[in-house]
This record gives sequence, C-alpha cells and structure tokens, in this order.
Amino acid sequence: MIERSLHRTKTELSEFLIRHRNKLTPADVGLPDNGRRRTPGLRREEVAALAGVGLTWYTWFEQGRDIQVSEAFLLSVARTLKLGDSECSHLFLLAHKRPPPPEAHHGLAVSPLVQQLMDDLTTRPAYVVNLSWHVIAWNTAADDLFGFSTREYERRNILRIVFADPDMRWRFGAWREDAPKLVAQFRYDLATAPDDRAMLALVETLTQVSPDFRRWWKTADSEPPRRAMRSFMTANNTQQDFNHETLVVDEHRHLKMVVYFADQAPC
Repeated sequence: MIERSLHRTKTELSEFLIRHRNKLTPADVGLPDNGRRRTPGLRREEVAALAGVGLTWYTWFEQGRDIQVSEAFLLSVARTLKLGDSECSHLFLLAHKRPPPPEAHHGLAVSPLVQQLMDDLTTRPAYVVNLSWHVIAWNTAADDLFGFSTREYERRNILRIVFADPDMRWRFGAWREDAPKLVAQFRYDLATAPDDRAMLALVETLTQVSPDFRRWWKTADSEPPRRAMRSFMTANNTQQDFNHETLVVDEHRHLKMVVYFADQAPC
C-alpha cells in the first residue's frame, strides 16, 4: 500500500508540473516566440533556465524520479510556472508532504469578502491566523482585545502575545488554565507540518523566553487542546468569558478564522 501511494504521488507531481508548463507561452515569461512549436507550452530547458536550476535535475524532478529537492528549488520552480498560492501549496505538498514557508506567499492576506465577514460581526471578536498562529487579519472587536494594529507582524502572533507579552498577562482572566491548552493545540498543528521553519522557530523562541511554555511544551499531551483564550479582564476589572469557533478560510494556505462568542453564563 505504501509503495502504491508513493508512486501515485510521484505521478501526480509529474502531471502537475507538465500541465502548468504547458499552460505557459514564451511571451508569458518574456521569451521570444520563434515560430510554431511541436508541443504546447514551455520546454523543460526553458523552465530550468528561468528557474536557475539544472536541466537534468529539473527533468528528473518532472519525471517523478526519487530525488531530493530543496525548498529554494521548489520556490524557484513555482515562480517560473507562475503558480498561485494554492498551486504553490499543492506543489509543496506533493514534493515535500508539507506546505510552503510563509515567504512563498507574497502579501499574505484574506480576501475582501472574508474581511467584510469579520467586520460585519461587529461585537464578536474575530481574527485569521496562519499555520504558525500569526494573525494576518482581524476586526475591530478583536483589535480591542489584543491590540493587533499596534504590533509588528512578528509580534502579532497569538502564542507570542500569550507567553511573551507581560503587559497582556493581566488581560487574560484565567491565564494558567487557558495557556497550557493553547500549547497542546499548537503541538497538534505542528504535527501536520513537523518541518515548518516558522513553527519550529516560534517554539524555540518561546522555549527560551517563557519557562511556563517550556514546561508545558514537554507535558502538552496531558492538556485538552484549545485554540483561543477563554477569559479576559475588561477595563472596569470584571471578567468576561468567551466560547469560540474555528472556521477554515483557506485550506491550502492553512488559514483559520477564530470567532469569539460572549458566554452569557455567570462567571
């Protein structure tokens, strides 16, 4: 079964590359068109030259041979074939069995309709995170809770806010109850992309700066997973509890929307 599955993946990869190579014309990539071609699309040697990779290596890759290619190789091929975000993600999943790094997605953002959906929620905090829990979009209610608009991208990360921002600690009404559950959920997410550089770098950073994260990372399997904090302290020093739901925004780019619902039950 494993051999058949691997063979099927290699066949899918080969068909994927050939299909996208055949979609392009010389004019699409800035090459002169010197007349009629016997086959549609770009030639392999043209793709290899434009991507800056060896012709033999690219040929073997397109043929689905059992070779190891680097992340830089895949990104160069993706750019040359003019792959969109979802197509680039599919290429990485076929070749590396994991999604591409964040830098593969230029100007990572949600669609205007997704942003409108969050804005229409008004009183319900909502935000969108990527695989490494960086926040890439939010509504005003979420900004009021977390201050996303005042944070640089690297610090606009849910785990960084929870574990590496002492000024926010007081805002989380049940920090010691909620925080380890987030660690447990992140371990589950990491299992889907165990080689993701951004996720591994985040774990390394938080392990260094937060003794609590470091301890809970080792024992995360003992906690029920949760993707969001449940309790917040308001400006008048009262506790507001929330429930939350997670919606898939873009499965290829691993974008998820977290929506908070005020818990009407007494604290």
